[in-house]
Amino acid sequence: MLLGLTSLLTDFGSEMIMPILPLFIVSLGGAGIAVGLIAGIGDSLSSILKVFSGYWSDRVGRRKPFVTLGYVSSAVAKLFFPLSTHWLHLVVLRPIERVGKGVRTAPRDALIAESIRVGVMGKGFGFHRAMDTAGAVLGSFSAFLLVWVWGLNLRTILLAAALISFTAIIPLLWVREPSPSQSKPQISSLKISLKGVPVKLKLFIFAATIFALAEFSCMFFILRVSVFLAGAGVEYVATPILFYTFFNVVYAVFAFPSGMLADRFGRLTMVVIGYLLFAVTCLGFATTGSLPVYAMLFVAYGLVYALVEGNVRAYVSELSPPGVKGTVLGAFHTSVGLAALPANLLAGALWQLTSPTITFLYGAALSTLAATLAVKSATSKS
Repeated sequence: MLLGLTSLLTDFGSEMIMPILPLFIVSLGGAGIAVGLIAGIGDSLSSILKVFSGYWSDRVGRRKPFVTLGYVSSAVAKLFFPLSTHWLHLVVLRPIERVGKGVRTAPRDALIAESIRVGVMGKGFGFHRAMDTAGAVLGSFSAFLLVWVWGLNLRTILLAAALISFTAIIPLLWVREPSPSQSKPQISSLKISLKGVPVKLKLFIFAATIFALAEFSCMFFILRVSVFLAGAGVEYVATPILFYTFFNVVYAVFAFPSGMLADRFGRLTMVVIGYLLFAVTCLGFATTGSLPVYAMLFVAYGLVYALVEGNVRAYVSELSPPGVKGTVLGAFHTSVGLAALPANLLAGALWQLTSPTITFLYGAALSTLAATLAVKSATSKS
């Protein structure tokens, strides 16, 4: 519950930033490649830290110090966003902010997994993702109101978001860890390796990494709508933010139920459906130019996250051997996170050098391949 509240408040601040960040990048002189670089390098850098933090939380036997450090460092970094005067500044600042996410994610997921009884793992992760996304709804809708109702500029909204992020640290004061595990880690030195991990899990992580190559940043979806509305005044900023709010609402509403469905019908099934739905969503963005259709596609995009985000972590957690859960989660996050840089750079290059349509067709094709590989991973021998 407390970790869920911390995530809610963190995403309140983060998701005030996310829907305006691509517009802020464009206002600072950036284009498709700039958006891809800023989105990709931040996520890739954070992913490198995830395996280190996951490993060390296993070795130390404590998760909370890593979780706390991650949330604090992210909040501090956000304070510098509104001071940017060129898009290159964000190439430095956003990765620094993402370092906090890299430090906290694997230990936090391991802490959640160790606090949930067997059989309801999907429900536990689904609840956390629902709280996380409830904060995202509050953040994105607040950004919409600040633009549409009060007419605040992008820099002011960025500053407000940074201040809100600091409130996320408060619930951590009451977080208590379960008793330290008596089992020793099955590795003695840090290795970004899946040696000793079931073949089924290795193959699934490969499929998830292919999907990560397809899953470029939501900033491109936001830009697609803003390009459609170019020259429309305040609607140019407000409408993409509102559609992004639709995405977050759907994600928040369906994250918990999708975890419950996964407990009943299988986590892999939900993940594969999510991968295929992402392909359909990309095809929609590649072929349409209507605001009502864009709105529905953002709803579909929210369903993708509800089906995938919590369930994929729960699936990896369940298949991970005891004693190295944090390390395996870290390796998983690192594998899919490192794919973020080439995914976003390629998406940005296709956007800027060819057309947005090609960017979305690329996402559709690769996510379909990922779904196929994920299904095949289930039939492999462990």
